[in-house]
Amino acid sequence: MRVQSVLQELKDVNYSVISEYIIRRISEYITESGKNGGIIGLSGGIDSSVTTVLLSKATQNYFILLMPSSSTPQKDMEDAKKIINMIGANNKYKIINIDPILESFKNEIKTNDKLVLGNIKARIRMILLYAYAQIMNYLVIGTGDKSELLLGYFTKYGDGGVDILPIGDLYKTQVRELGRYLGLPEDIVTKPSSPALWEGQTAEGELGVSYDIIDAILYLRVEKMMNIESIAKDLQIDTEIVHKIDRMIKTSQHKRLPPEIFRLSGRAINSDWRYPREWI
Repeated sequence: MRVQSVLQELKDVNYSVISEYIIRRISEYITESGKNGGIIGLSGGIDSSVTTVLLSKATQNYFILLMPSSSTPQKDMEDAKKIINMIGANNKYKIINIDPILESFKNEIKTNDKLVLGNIKARIRMILLYAYAQIMNYLVIGTGDKSELLLGYFTKYGDGGVDILPIGDLYKTQVRELGRYLGLPEDIVTKPSSPALWEGQTAEGELGVSYDIIDAILYLRVEKMMNIESIAKDLQIDTEIVHKIDRMIKTSQHKRLPPEIFRLSGRAINSDWRYPREWI
């Protein structure tokens, strides 16, 4: 079994059914939550583009924020506007340059560490989304995919700080195919993924592995529950690559869970007692 055959198996899902389900669940969740609509941050990348299109099909009450900084490629802004034009949202978006806000943080904390500042950028965007969401009584719609969530490739309380993750059970490979099904421009579908938290950043460059290999590993590890050695043998790749991905899953577990509550009673929240969703 080689990487491409695994990816083909991964892609072999009904994107019509998937899109219809996600659209319906977004609409239902907004209603169940007592909100008026949904707000989303659109970067021009594949994940946010796909999720924005799905949101626009789920409700007429949506709003889009474009929040560029000096490290945002011009191509991303152009692609974001392509999506806005595609869904007819010319009166439903706002552009906010976050550089002045970032500068106030830099002046206060006195650092030029790109990772620190990159995470601050993501958290500034989260704050803006929630500010507008509260003003409009909207839900914050997240754009993370399953590959990023499993790897922990997101900022805790940044782009990970959202109310729902409509495409969170789709691998990056599947999101690209869903984008193609939804009629997104091909240059957006195939564009290399990047959080664009600093100039020249790409996801594959930072992770050190292509998304084709990442998704093949994740699929076999998570969906097929294969062990590391078997995955490396089947994909004909170095075992250390699989170990690296496996370590990323394990060390990022805290990002996917609510804060740990130390258990002092017989009904500790999140371990013994869970809030019944039907109480909403």
